[in-house]
Amino acid sequence: MCALVVTGTGLTGCSSEDPDAGTNGVGKLSAAKIQSRTRTAAESAKTVRLSGTVVTNGRTYTLDMRLKGDGGSGSVTSQGATFRLLRVGEHLFLKADAEFWSHQDGKGDDAGSDAAAADKLEGMYVKVPTGDPAYKRFSGFTDKNVLLDGLLTLHGTLATDGHHEQNGTRTIRITGDKGSGGSLDVSLEGEPYPLRLVRAADAGTLSLTDWGKDFALAEPSKKETVDYGQQLPAS
Repeated sequence: MCALVVTGTGLTGCSSEDPDAGTNGVGKLSAAKIQSRTRTAAESAKTVRLSGTVVTNGRTYTLDMRLKGDGGSGSVTSQGATFRLLRVGEHLFLKADAEFWSHQDGKGDDAGSDAAAADKLEGMYVKVPTGDPAYKRFSGFTDKNVLLDGLLTLHGTLATDGHHEQNGTRTIRITGDKGSGGSLDVSLEGEPYPLRLVRAADAGTLSLTDWGKDFALAEPSKKETVDYGQQLPAS
């Protein structure tokens, strides 16, 4: 709504409505300060749900993960295969169907035993040895601090790019190098949490929701778990 401005000489015309009225105020800050505030808010939150795509080392991963300080759980899809990850402390578990396990590298002469092993592993949580390459590759997807530290970085010169909205929540958008270095929508309501990230160089788009909403996180029971051994099949 346009309002008339009254000065000493009378009515001087209309002034635009303040887009930051009733917000947390970060929309009035510089891009650098907004980024600093949203990082602090994200690090302070106990939980977050992260969903969308991440492109790393030429491979696209579709994530739907719920994360907290001591672990996380959710699903990951890559190259047509979907599996679940669960980490509690240092213990990482992977669960997938028989088709997933049957596509792991194996010996041709052992096709029958590989199929039998795949059937045994289907729907079970497989404990990933800490020294296995898969542990390093997948544990990061369950680590709130590692993920946010790596993702909430815009490259190049920071600038604000107007007021927007994400799922009904007003946001301020900040960009790196006018968007080529990525963009981040930050909530203008309540805590200045990051709500949507577009990564630089078409490296994925992620939504960050359910900030501070707790969820249960516990290791699977022994009946649900298989100890594969010292090393998982190579993917």
